[in-house]
Amino acid sequence: MARLKTHAAVAVAALLVGGCSWVSDTIFPSLSGDEPAAAAPPPSPGQQAAAPRQQQPQAQPAPRPAQPPEMGTSTFEPPPVTPGSPTGTVVGAKIVQMRGELAQLQAATNEHNARLQRLRAETVEHAQLYHGTVAAINSRLQVGTTPGNPVLVTQWNTAQTQLDAVSRDIALMNSLANRVANDSSTASYLLETTRATYGLAGAVDEDHRQLAILEDEVNRTVVLIDRLLNELSEDVNRQSAYVGNERKNLTTLSIAIKNGEMLGSSLANRAFGVEPLPGRAEIGPAASMGGYDQRRPLVVIRFDRPNVEYEQALYSAVSRALERRPQAGFDLVAVAPNQGSAAAVARSSNAARRNAENVLRSLTSMGLPASRVTLSAGTSGEAQTNEVHVYVR
Repeated sequence: MARLKTHAAVAVAALLVGGCSWVSDTIFPSLSGDEPAAAAPPPSPGQQAAAPRQQQPQAQPAPRPAQPPEMGTSTFEPPPVTPGSPTGTVVGAKIVQMRGELAQLQAATNEHNARLQRLRAETVEHAQLYHGTVAAINSRLQVGTTPGNPVLVTQWNTAQTQLDAVSRDIALMNSLANRVANDSSTASYLLETTRATYGLAGAVDEDHRQLAILEDEVNRTVVLIDRLLNELSEDVNRQSAYVGNERKNLTTLSIAIKNGEMLGSSLANRAFGVEPLPGRAEIGPAASMGGYDQRRPLVVIRFDRPNVEYEQALYSAVSRALERRPQAGFDLVAVAPNQGSAAAVARSSNAARRNAENVLRSLTSMGLPASRVTLSAGTSGEAQTNEVHVYVR
C-alpha cells in the first residue's frame, strides 16, 4: 500500500510540475485513443532506470463504503412530579396549579422523546436502504456494464426515492424541534413563576418546602428539554448536510451509469468545508495561447473523432488533484488549430469552444463548483485537431 501511495504521489507531481509549452504524448497521452504523432526521444540511462517504476500500473482506489448518517442516542424521560398535600393557603393552591402545569410539560416531553426515537429509527432504516441500492449500482459498475443500463437506471431512481424519504424524516425532525422549542419557552416561564412564588405573602413552612421540591423538578425539566432541543438540532443539521452530499453523489453516479463505468463520489465532497475560490465561467475572445503554453496541462482532451469518451480519465485526474490540493481551481482552455483559411480557423474555434463547454458541464455534473473553473479559448500552430486543456491553478 505504501508503494502504491508513493507511485500515485509521483504521478500527480508529474502532472502539476510546469514545463514545456506542449506536453509529450508519452507523459500525458491524449484521450482520443490515437497513437502519438511522433516517437519520443530515447531515454537517458538515468531515465531508463526510472522507467520501470513509472510504468507500473497504479491500482484504482476502491470507493469508501458509505455509511448511514450518525444519529444521537440519548433518551429524554423526566422523572415524575413529586406529589404534595394541600395546605389550604393561597400559595399552596398556586403550588398545586404549577405542579399540574409541570406534569403536562413532562407528558409533552415524553411524547417528544418517543417521537424522536421513532424518527431516528426510521431515518437509519431509510438510509440503510438507500446505501444498499447505491452499493448494488456501484458493484455493477465496478465489474463493467453497458452505457445507460436500464436496470441501473431503475435502481438509481429507487435510490433517489429512498433519499427523498430521508429528507422527509429531516422535515419531521425540524417540525418536532419547533414544538420542543415552544416547550422550552414554557418551561423557562414556569421556572421563573416558581421562583417568584417565594415572594407571595400568606405561605406556611410546608408551602416553601413543597415549593423548593417543585423548583428543583422544574429546573431539571428545563435542562432536559434544552438537551433534547440541542441534540435534535444537531441531528437535523447533520442529516441535512448528509442529504446534500448524497444528492451530489447521485448526480455523479448518473454520469457513471450513462457511461457504463465507475467514477466515484462527487468532486464537491472532496473539498468539503472549503470556500470556493473566486473565478469565472466564461469564454474569452479567441487569441494565442498566451501564458498557458508555458504551463503543463493536467489533462489534454483531443476531439479528433465523434463521441470522445473522456469523463472517466477527467474525473480521475481532477480527483487526484483535489486530494493533493483541496483548494485548487482549474482553467479550461479550448485550443483550435491555427491552420488554413480564416473561415476554417473560425469554424475550428467555435467547435473547440463547444467542446470546452461540454467539458465544463461534465465537471459541474461531477460536483466541481463552477466558481472554481475559468474557461477561455485560443489557437495553436502545433495543434492538429480541436483540443481542451485542463490546467491546475
